Amino acid sequence: MGKRYYCDYCDRSFQDNMHNRKKHLNGVQHHRAKKAWFDRFKDAAAVLYDEQEKKPCRKFLQKGVCDFGSNCRFSHMSEEDLTALKRQVEDERQRRENGDDGAIPDRNVHDWLAKREKKQSSKGNVTSDERGDGEEETESELLRQLRSIPDLPPSLLPPPAGGWRVAHTSVWG
Repeated sequence: MGKRYYCDYCDRSFQDNMHNRKKHLNGVQHHRAKKAWFDRFKDAAAVLYDEQEKKPCRKFLQKGVCDFGSNCRFSHMSEEDLTALKRQVEDERQRRENGDDGAIPDRNVHDWLAKREKKQSSKGNVTSDERGDGEEETESELLRQLRSIPDLPPSLLPPPAGGWRVAHTSVWG
């Protein structure tokens, strides 16, 4: 059957040859899907600026539904949505000014490297009682922060509680 090309943006696959790939990558559907993907990662200030520049969509305000959906050139945000977005942008700005970027306080690379070196020198003979409570708390806080990120790739998810199941039935050769 031949190779198939899979487009992550469009969630679609097709036979991989130069003509099909070029036709797909230059297509309107692909451009819309790619734009929608990158729009998910816009910060609140950019979204607020874009929405303030747009006029309100009359059809969306009247019926609550617009035929153009996310491709509409008018704004689908209500006044309440805009004020909530303004508040969010203001909160983010204040956090940046105060130096609070959501990171774990009093934690840096040098401290982490020193703790890692200490752990490796003891060769894993440290019990949980000998380890400082602060270190355990920061590790669990770091884990909570990682789990709060939506759509985290499987490679960054923590392993399951019982460990990974390994099937020993495979035969090589």
